[in-house]
Amino acid sequence: MHKKIFPESMVLGCGNVLLGDDGFGPAVIAALHDRRDLPPQVACHDVGTGVREHLFNFLLAPDLAPRCLILVDAVDSADRAPAEVFLVSPAAAAPAQDRDHSLHQGPTVELLRQLAGRAGTRVHVIAARAVHVPALVEPGLSPPMQGAVRRAAGLVLQLLSLPAATSEAL
Repeated sequence: MHKKIFPESMVLGCGNVLLGDDGFGPAVIAALHDRRDLPPQVACHDVGTGVREHLFNFLLAPDLAPRCLILVDAVDSADRAPAEVFLVSPAAAAPAQDRDHSLHQGPTVELLRQLAGRAGTRVHVIAARAVHVPALVEPGLSPPMQGAVRRAAGLVLQLLSLPAATSEAL
């Protein structure tokens, strides 16, 4: 048996830093890189808007998939307060979302479901409701989303420190 050389856990920050609060995921990754208490077996990457390619690669080569995958992203969720940080379960996503081709739902949700099923990866999605996503280039998070970055980074660390059975209950 060969030793797995890839990280045990991976955190992927999704979003476009040029579009205001859509840069939430990359901002959380930057905050995690600044921390001194991130476990060494955890890799954190800003994947911009290319998360699907990473997930698809894990499906093609499940032995490369991490045991725990955490995605961090800004979402447009009318039932949440602006800048609210919350967990989203890919398994509980409504069937109507499967047909939505946005970065935040649709095909990405299905890839996450398959990754959990085929590769046995524990998948968590940390989301925050975007306050301001401009139509044109406007880098920088809104002040409420800047505060959400700290909360999301704390939630990442909490998920990474929990055993598998406990983390499923979050």
